[in-house]
Amino acid sequence: MAFNTFNTTGYEQADSCRYLPISEHGLIGDLRTAALVGTDGTIDWYCCPRFDAPSVFGSILDTDRGGSFELAADVPTRTRQFYFPDTNVLITRFFAADGVAEIQDFMPVVDESREAARHRLIRRVVCVRGTLPFRARIAPRFGYGAEAHTAHLEGDAAVFRSPSLTLALTSTAPLECDGLDVRSHFKLLEGESNVFALDRIGDDVPARSCLRAEAQEQAEATVRFWRHWLAGSRYHGRWREMVNRSALVLKLLTYAPTGAIVAAPTTSLPEQIGGERNWDYRYVWVRDAAFCVYAMLRLGFTSEAEAFMGFLSERGILRGTGATGPLQIMYGIDGRSELPEYELPHLEGHLGSAPVRVGNAATGQLQLDIYGALIDSIYLYDKWGQPISSDRWDEVGAVVDWLCEHWDQPDEGVWETRAGRRNFVYSRLMCWVALERAIRLANRRGLPADLPRWQASRDAIYRQIMRRGWSARRGAFVQALDDDVLDASLLMMPMAKFVSPTDPKWLSTLDALTADLVSDSLVYRYDPATSPDGLHGPEGTFSICSFWYVEALARAGRLEEARLAFEKMLTYANHLGLFAEEIGPTGEQLGNFPQAFTHLSLISAAFNLDRALG
Repeated sequence: MAFNTFNTTGYEQADSCRYLPISEHGLIGDLRTAALVGTDGTIDWYCCPRFDAPSVFGSILDTDRGGSFELAADVPTRTRQFYFPDTNVLITRFFAADGVAEIQDFMPVVDESREAARHRLIRRVVCVRGTLPFRARIAPRFGYGAEAHTAHLEGDAAVFRSPSLTLALTSTAPLECDGLDVRSHFKLLEGESNVFALDRIGDDVPARSCLRAEAQEQAEATVRFWRHWLAGSRYHGRWREMVNRSALVLKLLTYAPTGAIVAAPTTSLPEQIGGERNWDYRYVWVRDAAFCVYAMLRLGFTSEAEAFMGFLSERGILRGTGATGPLQIMYGIDGRSELPEYELPHLEGHLGSAPVRVGNAATGQLQLDIYGALIDSIYLYDKWGQPISSDRWDEVGAVVDWLCEHWDQPDEGVWETRAGRRNFVYSRLMCWVALERAIRLANRRGLPADLPRWQASRDAIYRQIMRRGWSARRGAFVQALDDDVLDASLLMMPMAKFVSPTDPKWLSTLDALTADLVSDSLVYRYDPATSPDGLHGPEGTFSICSFWYVEALARAGRLEEARLAFEKMLTYANHLGLFAEEIGPTGEQLGNFPQAFTHLSLISAAFNLDRALG
């Protein structure tokens, strides 16, 4: 494969001792925000009070200026990290010559509004064998490291104040403050513990200590919450552990106050080390969230699907009147439509991968595929969840009517390229899905619709794809009309039920994609050399495409190949079963982490492969 190259820059060698790899992290959260905890015990990423708020700890993007919460044994150790089974409570263990200890990291999930606004982050340190000394350094850097703050000891708490946010740290360990950071040194004997609790405080949320007994109670309550939620899963197949972990990730990426689902909890983790493909994913992509609804419904989690449907309705998403149509490709977690993109030049980026971006300029793009993803999710919710209301059907009908007028135009495409609009076949495919699912829904429910018009548009799309989206020279469906370039998004064709998974044209396409875009089990989206995307440099393989490939093989009856490819993909997960967006040439995780897109496609591939295997 000509484009399977990767130029390792000096960044990685120079900074590898300053940055943990992306994959060396676990995720905790409270359904409002989230934090990344490294295998060394350091919190490298945390935004408060919401996913899209400025970072408080951002050392994953700049180890010097980003801020961090370090907590580790003060002697040489080996570490291991795992999740308390079937929960999002993270445990980091330290193995030393004189003892073994562990940090239990979690954020309590609470419904009561004032306590939810606290966004309490608890770090429980327990010595389980022998004795171990520990050190802590709490060094927040507010506003992505650009906002000044002060730190003072006030009673039994250390209070960090900035113009936009105030945090209080309480601990059962002694604290020292230098006006900017807080440090602690302590030794634990077997059976002893210390607690650190970091809270957002303000007029609506007073400071509150966290004693050992309370930390224990909140840990047990958090375990109960996650286990009770996961017990609702209907999946009991061969890959239950990986599917459960993926479901727990998707749940962590939901924003409980609105029902929104973010694409990832991070910004600007690079798709190429030292490259410019660094984007902010802390928003609601219509496509990603709609696919999440499908995955959740497959597992039996209808309440998450219902909450997202509420987000669409209450925020008037389907009633939009923007310049590019009723829908934008993404929204803020509160439903806002303006997400201006800007750079943070004072941050060097992960392993020197600048720029660091906040916001996302792709908001203004036209991506016609989102209509298919969203209407398919509404169709499935009506089928597997609750019947949609008459008002929502009116909204769907208006969107479909608009699509009948506008499907036949170029757009930026599913991959959000920045090289201008083209007639992407995947966009046409998903417009077909939107019309086909709306027709199905109208017929099944007897709902009013302009069926002759909808059917005429659906059939016109089908014929156009078959006539102009097929390359006789390549023997494959291709990226754009009247073109010869391949694109892995077309792996969705049989999954969308556009073409039979055993149709000769599809089997020929699958073979062509395997030859051009597959490296072992890993799948590239496209070749930037033959399909310029307006950006410099290569990227890794795209993990959602790799799982789509598994599912396409399974649906084509090539079960041995599908199972082997799936098992190989699972070896690229990190030690906790988490995936970023992409995988580099030596197996490293690249891009924002963890990525909803990857985990929802893992669930779909596992579900369908398991069913095919019987």
